Amino acid sequence: MKRILLSLLFVAIAATLLAQSDWAQHDRYAANNDSITARPKAVFMGNSITDNWAKFHPEFFVENNFVGRGISGQVTSQMLCRFQSDVIALRPKMVIIMAGTNDIAQNNGYISHEHILQNIQSMCELAKQNRIHPVLCSCLPAAAFKWRPEMKPAEDIKRLNEMIKAYAKANKIKYIDYHSALVDEHGGLPKKYAADGVHPNMDGYAIMEQILINNL
Repeated sequence: MKRILLSLLFVAIAATLLAQSDWAQHDRYAANNDSITARPKAVFMGNSITDNWAKFHPEFFVENNFVGRGISGQVTSQMLCRFQSDVIALRPKMVIIMAGTNDIAQNNGYISHEHILQNIQSMCELAKQNRIHPVLCSCLPAAAFKWRPEMKPAEDIKRLNEMIKAYAKANKIKYIDYHSALVDEHGGLPKKYAADGVHPNMDGYAIMEQILINNL
C-alpha cells in the first residue's frame, strides 16, 4: 500500500509540474513575435541547431530577412504545437524546417520514425494552408549523442532523412540536403565542424548557409 501511495504521489507531483510549465515554450519568442512588423522572407523552425545558428551568425538572418525560431532540446511535437504562433502568425513567404534529431534522441520519450514524419507533414500542411512555402531540411549527421551515450543514431538519422526526402519529392516540396555535405565515414559530424559531434560551429554553419542560399 505504501508503494502505491508513493507512486500516486509521484504522478500527482509530475502532473502538477507539467501543468505549470509551458511545454512547447510559446513564451520564448512571444515578445519578439509581437515586435515584427515586416513580412519575413523565411522563418527557421527547429531545435538547438537552429537556435544557435541565429545566435552565432545574426547577420546572416538580418541580411536575408530571415527569422530564427529554434528552441534547444525541442522535438517535432513541440514545434508543431507552437507553429501557429512562431510561424503562421508572422506571415513569412517560407518556413525552413529542420527537425527530428531530438525525437531520435528520445528527448520526449520514444517516437517512431513514422510519427516524427507525420509531425513534419502536419507542419507542412499548416504552412501550405496559410500560403507559406515549406522547405524541408535533412537532419545533420550524428554518430553519438553526449546526453544519450547508449545510443548510436547515425542510421536512424539517415533513415529519417530518406523518409523526409521522399515525402518532399512526392509533394513537390523543396528539400535541402545538409547531411551529404557534412557526414564523415562514421556517419557523424566531423569535429572540425562540431566539437560535440552534433552542434555546428561557424565553419559548419558556413557550409550550411552556402547550401541553403544556393538551393532556395
